[in-house]
Amino acid sequence: MPDLLTTEQAGEKLGVNASRVRQFILEGRLPAIKLGRDNLIREEDLTLVQERKAGRPSTKKSAKSARRKNKKR
Repeated sequence: MPDLLTTEQAGEKLGVNASRVRQFILEGRLPAIKLGRDNLIREEDLTLVQERKAGRPSTKKSAKSARRKNKKR
């Protein structure tokens, strides 16, 4: 049987809080098994979200304004 983790345990291993793990599950980025009110995550599935970039993704609009700022210098 694979090692199953709670959202709290998965969060500790990933370095994020349990609500972020639940968000990964809701977004479909992290598969989970619903058991009662708890989500259980296979430890091997944590690799699916470990390579994520920190922070918000940049938008085209913010990238354009960053280029404009660099041109003015």
